Amino acid sequence: MTEQIHNTQQPAAREVPFQMLAASQKRQKPSVDMTRVVGTRDILLVCLDTLRYDAAIQEEAAGTTPVLNRYGPWEKRQAPGNFTWPSHHSMFSGFLPSPFDARHIGDQELLFFPKGVGLGQKGPEGAYAFSGSTIMEGLGRDGYATWCVGGVAFFDKRSDMGKVFPGYFQESFWNPSFGCPVKDSTRNQVDFLLKKLDKADPGKRIFLYLNVDAIHYPNCFYLEGADHDNLESHKAALRYVDRELGRLFEGWKAMRGGAFVICCSDHGTCYGEDGCHFHGINHPVVNTVPYKHFFL
Repeated sequence: MTEQIHNTQQPAAREVPFQMLAASQKRQKPSVDMTRVVGTRDILLVCLDTLRYDAAIQEEAAGTTPVLNRYGPWEKRQAPGNFTWPSHHSMFSGFLPSPFDARHIGDQELLFFPKGVGLGQKGPEGAYAFSGSTIMEGLGRDGYATWCVGGVAFFDKRSDMGKVFPGYFQESFWNPSFGCPVKDSTRNQVDFLLKKLDKADPGKRIFLYLNVDAIHYPNCFYLEGADHDNLESHKAALRYVDRELGRLFEGWKAMRGGAFVICCSDHGTCYGEDGCHFHGINHPVVNTVPYKHFFL
């Protein structure tokens, strides 16, 4: 019998620098220089979990989300995944929602650039190049306190899977009053954060991830008379969230002097379009999300 011997040592993969991937693309000048943001400002990643792009721009046009409107228009972007789990693994690795018309990885404006994953060691202009498995690990190495305030079950620490995302942060927080079935979930999250901020070390920069779950199901209790979730109750939930984010942003400015904010959805959801319901499926309203970043 002939014995087959397999070489388990594979040759080192050749890295393809990001600049090479984007060589055929005419890259725009970055809208923000994260190399100057990191170390000088707090950074907030606010995920409006499940928010649809069409709902966001309709409320924007109607003027019913004045807090978020104050910081510029929503951008139309591609969701990193079609439900919370894959989308957050992407975002926490630095791959935020892509421009909707992107046709190439080089079309993205990377705010965070993961080194050593086959894209080279030097990121594109304006990107914060980090070491580690997540942006939180990279920022932690650069002196940031990393906080997570959870919402949906993937952040509730009540199951093995619910402990994964919170485990990426130095400090993580969840209690039942932050959960999806609670009508005042966002208010409770903001109340908690304002109390925590009041005791925070003013000399240490903070990276906060906030998972706002009010727009996720159930949301019918935000629309008077509604007995089931629908697009109108989805939009009513966004109006509620907008008011509460106003309290968070004003409190952050008062106590911390401002911050750089990334505000986006992780995916959308269906309410019967083409016979589709919920998310975790590839449908245009699931795969299209609103995005903006701004300075407080």
